[in-house]
Amino acid sequence: MSGRIGNPERPATIGLIGLGLIGSAVAERLLAAGHTVIGFDVSQEARLKLSQQGGVRTATAAEVVEETDIVWLALPNDSISRDVIRDLDGSLRAGHIIADLGTGDPRTAESLAKTLSDRGVTFLDATISGSSAQVRRGDVLVMVGGEEFAFDVCRRLFETFAWQVRHVGPSGRGAWMKLVTNLVLGLNRAALAEGLAFAEALGLDPATALSVLRDSMAYSRIMDTKGPKMVARDFTPEARLSQHLKDVRLIREAATRVGQPLPLSDEHQRLLEVAESLGLGDLDNSAILEVLRRPNEPT
Repeated sequence: MSGRIGNPERPATIGLIGLGLIGSAVAERLLAAGHTVIGFDVSQEARLKLSQQGGVRTATAAEVVEETDIVWLALPNDSISRDVIRDLDGSLRAGHIIADLGTGDPRTAESLAKTLSDRGVTFLDATISGSSAQVRRGDVLVMVGGEEFAFDVCRRLFETFAWQVRHVGPSGRGAWMKLVTNLVLGLNRAALAEGLAFAEALGLDPATALSVLRDSMAYSRIMDTKGPKMVARDFTPEARLSQHLKDVRLIREAATRVGQPLPLSDEHQRLLEVAESLGLGDLDNSAILEVLRRPNEPT
């Protein structure tokens, strides 16, 4: 061990692989808190942005692992995380803590934790409930599965961008909990979109409808984060629609395995697939509104 984990009160050095929407927001918060971020992304532009923020960019993911004891992955899906970890095999050493911040199949997290443990490497599935914009505001929840000692090491670092950090059990539990929260979150977002589309069809002003909804018993926090985007029809991505479709597919696959019917999620997946077929996949997930508005109106 290099000692970079060391004293929990001192600034830490964190490796970050994946500098997209979530990764760049996490890096920004860590740097603002005085920590050192050594990062890599396949995008040269993303690597340049990190160095402009005050971080240290590397030419390869292996360099990140070689220079740090704590490595976080902020990648699009668990398949990519698994491939990256496999490619890093020669650089990993006993004592490393690897935390995956993405949403993936919990069985992958369980498998990776076991495989890495045999090498003396600890794996955390540290899933984030919230968008990149919320990460930048420090307004997300982090749900962590894995060894408690590794959670204790990373907790204060997670707290640089999260308002609450929860250890929810052994490896895989963070990923399972993320699927549960994403199920409810996604349905909240779809319900809001349908309600605003209904209000508009009735001739009500969408901004007024949103204001009333916020003050009513129908309120949910999604109205604060996605409502204004829906009213303005500003779908600049904070969390891409296709990413949530990926999550819903994982949710339904898991439900099938345990025999739990999810009729609302079945319909939600259909709506998201329609949205993706209309070319909305790279837009913010609030763009589901466009599928629910009157069909004779252009999208």
